[in-house]
Amino acid sequence: MTDRRARPVRPASTPMRAAADRDLWVVGDVHGALNKLRSLLLQAGLIDLGGRWAAEDSHLVFLGDYLDRGPDGARVVAFIRALELQAEDAGGRVTALLGNHEVMFLAAQRFRPLDPHDGLGFREYWLRNGGLEADAERMDAADRAWLADRPAMVLAGPWLLMHADSSMYLRLGRSIREVNAQVTGMLRSADPDVWGDFANAFSDRFAFVRPDGVEIAARTLMVFGGQRLAHGHTPVYILREDFLPEANVGAPVPYAGGACLGLDSGMAYREEAGFVARLDAAGVAEVIGLNGKVEPAPAL
Repeated sequence: MTDRRARPVRPASTPMRAAADRDLWVVGDVHGALNKLRSLLLQAGLIDLGGRWAAEDSHLVFLGDYLDRGPDGARVVAFIRALELQAEDAGGRVTALLGNHEVMFLAAQRFRPLDPHDGLGFREYWLRNGGLEADAERMDAADRAWLADRPAMVLAGPWLLMHADSSMYLRLGRSIREVNAQVTGMLRSADPDVWGDFANAFSDRFAFVRPDGVEIAARTLMVFGGQRLAHGHTPVYILREDFLPEANVGAPVPYAGGACLGLDSGMAYREEAGFVARLDAAGVAEVIGLNGKVEPAPAL
């Protein structure tokens, strides 16, 4: 186990910006695409060549779905956990939110000893949605506990950040604290019905592109705070193909009159896909793709 006292700390003379003034970087669904993730963070100056935190007091938020589908889910989890500690020592912050694939994975692992023939269907559900046994074999109890402790939502300056483009959060509480506490409670439950209901609800999407999507987005922001919301879960190319034909699929997709921002780049699905974005009070300030800077898209 690493001795926290042995890790270098930020020099006392290094000035720290107020939380609201820190650079805010956001990464959508990684799904085991570790090499792409490292390349993007390196190009953005968030890590160094050795893969260690290099962004001083910046705030980096991951929107969930670290494993499944791609080859290195377990290593993505280990990498983000290490960045969390490194950022803390440098005066920065890494926030890793809960995604629906973490819920599917945790359910499959939690009930496997109690349900070896998978009568409850959790393992089949996880595998059918891209689950990989290699991830389960490479992650230990500490990794699973870390996943189960992920918050569902966070407010960073003017941005409300969450995994899914779903109205589910409105049914879970009337504040970010209530939602996160409710989710923590469900992930500690021994009742398979609680897990099944949560996993099914978490698979919902497209809440903000429906005919009443602008209204749902406004209600979500009114309840939880923030001026805009950013989510992963639904790849930007699906938003474009199904709803927003003018969207640039190589960049975050602002829509619902600018109230919403889709940030799932689909990096585990398409070879050319992947980006990380810096957000500020005005919107998308900077986008880094696999081949360098990308022009942010206008709101739709």
